[in-house]
Amino acid sequence: MEAIETKSAAEQNHNVTRAAGIVSIAVMGSRLLGLAREIVIFNYFPTKLGASAFHLAFRIPNFLRDMFGEGILSKAFITTFLATEAEDGEEAAWNLSNRIFNLTIVVLVCIILLGIVFSPNIVDILARDNFDETLDSSKHYGFDTKVELTVYLTQLMFPYLLFVSLAATAMGLLNSKGKFGIPASASTLFNFSSIVIGISGYYVCQRIGMHPTTGMAVGVVVGGVAQFLIQVPSMYRVGFRYKPLLSLTDTRVREVLRLIGPAVLGVAAVQINQLTNTWFLTSDDEWLPWVQGAYRIMHLPIGIFGVAISTAALPQLAKFANAGETEQFRDALSYAIRLMLTVIVPASIGLMVLSTPICRLLYERGAFIESDTVATGGILFVYAFGLCGFSALKIVTDGFYAYKDIRAPVIVSLCGVILNICLNYIFIFQELILDPRAVVFSTVFTVTLNSGVLLLLLRRKVGRLGLKSVVPLAKKIAIASVVMGVVCWVTNGFIEQDLLGTEGIIQRSINVFVPITFSLLVLVGMYKVLKVAEFDDILNIFKRRFRN
Repeated sequence: MEAIETKSAAEQNHNVTRAAGIVSIAVMGSRLLGLAREIVIFNYFPTKLGASAFHLAFRIPNFLRDMFGEGILSKAFITTFLATEAEDGEEAAWNLSNRIFNLTIVVLVCIILLGIVFSPNIVDILARDNFDETLDSSKHYGFDTKVELTVYLTQLMFPYLLFVSLAATAMGLLNSKGKFGIPASASTLFNFSSIVIGISGYYVCQRIGMHPTTGMAVGVVVGGVAQFLIQVPSMYRVGFRYKPLLSLTDTRVREVLRLIGPAVLGVAAVQINQLTNTWFLTSDDEWLPWVQGAYRIMHLPIGIFGVAISTAALPQLAKFANAGETEQFRDALSYAIRLMLTVIVPASIGLMVLSTPICRLLYERGAFIESDTVATGGILFVYAFGLCGFSALKIVTDGFYAYKDIRAPVIVSLCGVILNICLNYIFIFQELILDPRAVVFSTVFTVTLNSGVLLLLLRRKVGRLGLKSVVPLAKKIAIASVVMGVVCWVTNGFIEQDLLGTEGIIQRSINVFVPITFSLLVLVGMYKVLKVAEFDDILNIFKRRFRN
């Protein structure tokens, strides 16, 4: 009997690792293209003008996307869809998906129309006085101030919210059916469209008398449409058929709404903090682009590993919770946390060591100058401390979602947001630390604290979580990561200072990739010596994927 249970636990761990491997490979392309999009923005638009206007404008619909789309809607849908399928049958589950799709369209069209109408008021709230820089309208296509340009871009990009939210629902449906590759890679089309249309629009818009950032805004909307449409054939293959169903009285629809409503605050602590941070970051014209550039780099390992593991683990956690299999739920959650630590801790240390060289390689060209590199690198260094917190928050919150319990995440998130605002007020308004890194530190601290508190509350809810097995593993990971970090630091310092310098794309590439290569070899060797089984699981999955 014990052998059977051990085999079952091994199989479920293999399933999570396999799904996470699929998602991470798919997400990797999307995140790399996201970085490329950021490089395009910084290359063509100065941080004080077009880049800061675009980043503030994009933050508004993108915040709502994170809140109602990827952050909430897909998670609420997955848990309810699986419960409906198990208890009421497949037909009822498909009817639920149609009702959620149609309700999403109705609600979001209303939000988009309100957003377009009230964009001037929203931008006025988020943009501080010194953000409202006067522009030469003859050189900036009729816009007298940067706030006017920001309002224009915000209104253009608001429709993106509808399509990306539909894409999130489609992702939830496909993940519920065990399909991870297409949903995870769908955002690749979004970033690809943003880059192609953004670059071509830069030149076309200038010729026809429109502001060149218009191309970037149009690319965002087209990308959102593409992100949804690429998933439609897969939805059809798993059995979805569209029906014009709409109901607010359906029990299952209300269950989804019950999860979504309070969870807007519960799950989206990071997004709420980002929005409140935006107001503080407009204290200086360049702060927002610097933070956005650093966040985009930090988002790469989180997307490839943290989101991948969370996405793969949630359907299994929900199935175990619905079936009352608490022991298997604990094992799955513990394994997801161990898997996350295995990859995120070394990624965090690597980003700290190479923060400035990475920013120099990716961004320093065109309108992005040396001072921008140094500032963005310093912010990335602070962000790197929060990698584990950001990733753990996704996994632990999924544990509550699996049990359809959102009360604890709501309360903890609200406390975190209040703490974040208080810290920013002390740092920025009281001029204790008048630096964008202070704003980022507030976010990193509150998110990490949220993760720890939620983990303790989840342990009280379901009993032990197998965290005893995490402690010895964490020690091994820490030892291996520190050794890796020292090798990375020494290698980069020797190449950058004694051999090549920092001028030229070839030199900058060597300064980054050679230390990374040596560091990875050292990390693999240390993991083998210390017998980190989770790393072997990851390697085996990737080997199978590439052989096939």
